[in-house]
Amino acid sequence: MSHPKHIHILGICGTFMGGIAAIAKQAGYRVTGCDANVYPPMSTQLEAQGIELIEGFGVEQLALNPDVFVIGNVVTRGNALMEEILNRNLPYASGPQWLSDTLLRDKWVLGVAGTHGKTTTTSMLAWILEYAGLTPGFLIGGVPQNFGISARITESSFFVIEADEYDTAFFDKRSKFVHYHPRTAILNNLEFDHADIFADLDAIETQFHHLVRTVPGNGLVVCNGREESLQRVLKRGCWTPVERFGNDTGWNIDDANRVTLNGVAQGTLQWDLMGEHNRMNALAALSAARHVGVPVAQGLAALAEFKNVKRRMEVKGCVNGITVYDDFAHHPTAIDTTVAGLRRKVGKARILAVLEPRSNTMKLGVMKDALPASLKDADLVFCYAGNLGWDARGALAPLGEKAIVKDDLNELISVIATAAKSGDQILVMSNGGFGGIHEKLLKKLA
Repeated sequence: MSHPKHIHILGICGTFMGGIAAIAKQAGYRVTGCDANVYPPMSTQLEAQGIELIEGFGVEQLALNPDVFVIGNVVTRGNALMEEILNRNLPYASGPQWLSDTLLRDKWVLGVAGTHGKTTTTSMLAWILEYAGLTPGFLIGGVPQNFGISARITESSFFVIEADEYDTAFFDKRSKFVHYHPRTAILNNLEFDHADIFADLDAIETQFHHLVRTVPGNGLVVCNGREESLQRVLKRGCWTPVERFGNDTGWNIDDANRVTLNGVAQGTLQWDLMGEHNRMNALAALSAARHVGVPVAQGLAALAEFKNVKRRMEVKGCVNGITVYDDFAHHPTAIDTTVAGLRRKVGKARILAVLEPRSNTMKLGVMKDALPASLKDADLVFCYAGNLGWDARGALAPLGEKAIVKDDLNELISVIATAAKSGDQILVMSNGGFGGIHEKLLKKLA
């Protein structure tokens, strides 16, 4: 019997590359990998699957002699291991390319694209297909609680993937999603993000049109009907039937969560997720699932049992009547919808928004002018400005005394704990670990 094919993944600890590692392992490959920071939870998750991890990017890893090196987009020129791979002309591929060529070739791929809500919508769609008995494979940039894992491959012909517009690798500046060749493509929304990569909105629209150009004529494009940017994308050319959601044509949902398709009642969505954005996500998932044969009624029944992704308005604890939430929001639009969703849920209770604006886009300060307005529904705003590289105080100045900015995390925690009183809702928003603030805050409140 021949030895299983071996891949060595550079930058294995990101959610996406870690997901590829898990899928490759399930598909029978020998998988090894390396990263600069090999630590939990990803390291434990990978080691539990029998994947060998190496700390750092040392040249000695060439001795592993894999069939192909799979390169994550954290790897840049100048990386010692990558330089030697190039010098010796060894075979390498990006994660998306390798996945597409080896494991998705014969699959009906359902791709979920959009500036916001990708992870949640991908999780919803995978869950609807699972509930309907289709046991789909999936690769999601988060851990959907209905599954408890972020990636799997199955015998099923269906594969649901979070289709990211971020670039693929240092040697491939196209968006990841051009590699996936979805037959069912969701375009959830599109606005300016990733200022470190895209010059402007038009540049992102161009990438989304590259995706549209790969969807076959017997496929389906599920498109947010409220987004002018997406209508512009489709006007550039579309060779696939389109179903729109969120406006009068196509799919719609009212405040009572009654779903209609072309004006015909389809049933009611019964769940406890907050926010208009999640209602939009649900419509997109219902439409895509119907394309692969899941009746809407069954889709609605599945969503009634949907559990959101970890780090989406997740309650971390409640002390002395003060509730602490964790949320991944890190872009003004996401911050706005997250705070608004919590406001609807808690009514007149005070919301204390705690922010670490550390994403690449926010880092460049491109979004900072939109920041104050996105926090309008919060009663108090606390911002951690340690190593930001731009002036958070200036950016939040329009909020006046409502906003408190600190460069020291412990100082920030003290100020929040002092300000908080029973009945308050503390909403912590960051796309990083935020120095373990949730636990520290709960301890301080107690």
